[in-house]
Amino acid sequence: MKYIVRITSVMALAFLLGCNSQKNKGEHSHDGGETHSHSTKSFSNMTHYFGAYNLEDEEYGTKTKVTLTKDARVMVTNALPNHKTGEFPNPGNPNTISAQNNTYSFPLNPKYTGKATWAREPGIALNGIKFEPGTAEVVECDTGENYRVEALQDVIDLGLDFNHAHVQPTGAYHYHGTPTSVIEEFDAGEDLVHVGFAHDGFPMYYSKSGKFKPSYKAIDGNREGEDCTYENPHQSIDISVGGHHDGTFTSDFEYIAGSGDLDECNGITIDGGYMYLVTAEFPYISRCLMGEL
Repeated sequence: MKYIVRITSVMALAFLLGCNSQKNKGEHSHDGGETHSHSTKSFSNMTHYFGAYNLEDEEYGTKTKVTLTKDARVMVTNALPNHKTGEFPNPGNPNTISAQNNTYSFPLNPKYTGKATWAREPGIALNGIKFEPGTAEVVECDTGENYRVEALQDVIDLGLDFNHAHVQPTGAYHYHGTPTSVIEEFDAGEDLVHVGFAHDGFPMYYSKSGKFKPSYKAIDGNREGEDCTYENPHQSIDISVGGHHDGTFTSDFEYIAGSGDLDECNGITIDGGYMYLVTAEFPYISRCLMGEL
């Protein structure tokens, strides 16, 4: 076996998700398409990581331990992934993966507020690696425009690997998009793969079928800005920001309520329980949280 996982207690997902959540979405359609619903018959294979567990991987050095208290799910981790990664350093990312010393506490009984709160780091994967969809990279124009660069784009090489992840100067490996290897490692055979917990306590999933669609759309029209530059400690690049909104920058997208299945935080209520979806489309990972922090 590649790594050891010791499960010391299991909680039913229906119980964990049933409190303080939105009303279920029933039959509906998008843009006049086929009517469908998102009811899920069984979460039977998705409960293992709702209890206490200890994940150790000798090959990759992963050490992540989760315990439960009366009110919290506490994760202590060295934040080393339990899977293969790309080569680091690389031309777009000069940093080396190194062990961290992180402790996270998630509410055991999350409370849905319905009020979106921005979150730079919305949650943590089951293996202790953080989700951080946004970047610190900015293109600045002499005409005054600033554009925040998305991690998943083809204009600036940020050195992401096949897990849509790279490494911060601190040595912290982190996911900017769908965590490919996490999905493979934690796949329990259902469409929804449990991949982590958000900091408000609600779970994070990935749908293998991709049936849960975000409600963000590319903005019509063209960007403005002249004499634009991207700089980091290693280089300075002239960037042309003209043209249509193609997803290179965060501001290329706008939220249109009801245009997809998911809310502005990429969340949805299924069978009475609120959860966040990691998706292959923007925003990829939630940029905000709907639960009480």
